[in-house]
Amino acid sequence: MNRITDLHAIVPAGGAGTRLWPLSRAGRPKFLLDLLGTGRSLLQATVDRLDPLVAGTVVVTGERHADAVRAQLPGLDAQDVLAEPSPRDSMAAIGLATAVLAQRHGDVLVGSFAADHVISGDFAGALEQAAVAARAGHVVTIGITPRGPSTAFGYIHAGRTLGLEGAPDARAARGFTEKPDAHTASRYLATGDYRWNAGIFVARAEVLLGHLSEQLPALHDGVRELARAWDTPGRAAALAEIWPGLERIAIDHAIAEPVAAQGGVALVPGDFAWDDLGDFDALAEHLVEEGAGADDGAPVLAVDAQRPLVLGADRAVAVVGLDDVVVVQTPDALLVTTRAHAQAVKDAVGLAREAGREDLV
Repeated sequence: MNRITDLHAIVPAGGAGTRLWPLSRAGRPKFLLDLLGTGRSLLQATVDRLDPLVAGTVVVTGERHADAVRAQLPGLDAQDVLAEPSPRDSMAAIGLATAVLAQRHGDVLVGSFAADHVISGDFAGALEQAAVAARAGHVVTIGITPRGPSTAFGYIHAGRTLGLEGAPDARAARGFTEKPDAHTASRYLATGDYRWNAGIFVARAEVLLGHLSEQLPALHDGVRELARAWDTPGRAAALAEIWPGLERIAIDHAIAEPVAAQGGVALVPGDFAWDDLGDFDALAEHLVEEGAGADDGAPVLAVDAQRPLVLGADRAVAVVGLDDVVVVQTPDALLVTTRAHAQAVKDAVGLAREAGREDLV
C-alpha cells in the first residue's frame, strides 16, 4: 500500500497498565515494555506499523515518560514527542496533538492509535478506507470484527452503508456502548452489526477540532491556545496556565458518542487481528500454548495443570493441579492469580497505594 501522505498519526502513550502489575508500573508502563518477547516494546511496534503508512507521527506522553519515549524512538524528531504535565485523559491529549498538527501543517488528516495495542493482518487496507471517509468530512472509527461475545470491550453499532467511492465498507456509526454484559454481547454479535471499539479515530484536523468546539468549547479553546504557543519559547508558561484547567474526559464521551448521535461518525470494519493486551488473560493468549508455560528460562513444572503463564521467574516454578494459573515475579513483587481473575489485578495496586507503598505502584 502507498503511504497516505496527508495522514499524520497521533499515538497517545499514557496510563500505568495496572492490570499487568507487577510488570507494568507507573514509572515504566506497559507501552514501554516488550511483553511479547519480540525485541520491540509495544510503543516501538506501534510506530513501526504506522511509519510506512503515514506522513509523520507524534507521540503524546507524560513528562515522566518523555525521555524514555525519545530513547525508544530515536528516529522521531524531539519536537514530535509532546509531553503532558499531568494526565487529562484522551481528549486533551488527542486534542492538543491535533491542534499542534493543524498549527504546523494545516487541515491534514489525523489518526489516533493507542501505543499499547497488538495488530496484525490487513490494517493498511482498513486505514486507507478510513482516510477516504475522513476526507469526506466524517469522524471515522475502525471497528474490530469481534472474535466472540467479549465483555471486556466497548461496542460500535454499524448502520447504513455510506456509498463512498474508495471506501466501500464504510458505514454510519449509529452509536457506542460501554462494556456490555455477556447476554447483551451475545445479542450484539447475533445481529452482525456490531464491532469492538478499539479507540482508533481518523478525521480531518479541522473537523475534529470543530466538533470539539461545539461539544466542549473551553477544552477546544485551551488546546488551540497551547498549540499556538507550542513551538515557541512561551510553551512552558502556556502549559502551566492552561493545562491544569482542561476538562478530563475521554474522546469517546467528548466527541464519538455525541457526534455519532448527530450522524457524523463513520465506521470502517477492521478485519485484522487486534488485542489491547489489557490483562494477563489477554497476554496469555499470545504467550501460552496448550499445556505449556512461558518460562523466561526458568523451568516450569506443570503437573495436572493446563496453560500456566509464568513470567520473570528466576527459579523453578511448579504448578500442580491448577489450570490457567498466572505467576509473575519481579525483584520486589510476586503475583499469583488465575486468568479468570486477571481484571482484578488492578485492585492489588490499589491496596498497595492505600498502604502507602508507592514504591510498588
